[in-house]
Amino acid sequence: MSEYELPELDMQEQLDERVIEIARVAKVVKGGRRFQFRVTVVVGDGHGKVGMGVGKANAVPDAMRKASERARKDMRQVFTHGTTIPHEVIGRVGGAKILLKPASPGTGVIAAGGVRAVLEAAGVRDILTKSLGSANVLNGVMATFQALDALKSPAQEAARRGKPVEELMPFWERRKHG
Repeated sequence: MSEYELPELDMQEQLDERVIEIARVAKVVKGGRRFQFRVTVVVGDGHGKVGMGVGKANAVPDAMRKASERARKDMRQVFTHGTTIPHEVIGRVGGAKILLKPASPGTGVIAAGGVRAVLEAAGVRDILTKSLGSANVLNGVMATFQALDALKSPAQEAARRGKPVEELMPFWERRKHG
């Protein structure tokens, strides 16, 4: 085992893993119902990388292991601005709509359930959220991921629009600079 493999092991240990939902699901067959467990897990490093996985098995521990493995493979980068997000965004999946708004430092994570777990695992510390529409936990989490994927880097967006980066900052940041 070389010295280059050790940081990878440390990285696996530092990940924040949260179980969002454990649901018993049924498949109707000729002889009756076949029950399984569906587990939804969110994994994040607390520094802008987060992933979600769904695992299904006959026993909860097996489903959790599958979900955890899929979440680690699904890890993606999220653009953050300090402890919040750079701009307002809405994610839609099915009937679930999740609104994410940047918040000034000290606000905290104003969110509930699966949305809170995703944002805290991603390392977002100050944000305002609102669930508009369906209360389905899985769709709400997937809508949150869709919203986070839609976030753009302030520097890239400023370059695209041909504006200075300061113009695209949240108002409380512009107040400090101006």
